[in-house]
Amino acid sequence: MPKTEDLTDKPLTPKQQRFVEEYLIDLNGTQAAIRAGYSPKTAEVQASRLLRDAKVYAAVEARKKELSESLQITQERVLKEYARIAFSDIRKTLTPGGNLLNPNDWDDDTAAAIGSIEVVTKALHNGDDAGTEVEHTHKIRTWDKKAALDSIAKYLGMFRPDAATPDVHVHIHPVAKGF
Repeated sequence: MPKTEDLTDKPLTPKQQRFVEEYLIDLNGTQAAIRAGYSPKTAEVQASRLLRDAKVYAAVEARKKELSESLQITQERVLKEYARIAFSDIRKTLTPGGNLLNPNDWDDDTAAAIGSIEVVTKALHNGDDAGTEVEHTHKIRTWDKKAALDSIAKYLGMFRPDAATPDVHVHIHPVAKGF
């Protein structure tokens, strides 16, 4: 937590304000400091100092909130997008015969789970010059389901150390002969 004694009525310097904006790009303090004009040699130290400064910290948090509100980024919306990826079903992109449906016919959840589509067109020659057939191959790549599931599980607290498997103690008692 930043030091509260750093709070004064003075506004952020232009360089500090630039650091705040740069930091919000990738949350990398060192790179933000460099982009804001601090020396690359001291950028790591400067970033650490800036992020402990209560004024800078407050500006980062205020700007994050402002961006979240203007872009309508909420926990619910982020979780919904993770869920679309995590629980997607690639079969929803295909016809019963195995052909690709027109992407305009996909439901919103299916469309959100698709990371990319590549269409490869290949000319098939049938031996004469009378005509050439064309074959289309569609390659569909979804977003990383495991990463989405991991993010949901982490949000739900499923990976907390206190939720780990409990220790199991096994006691073996000798059996008397003659049984």
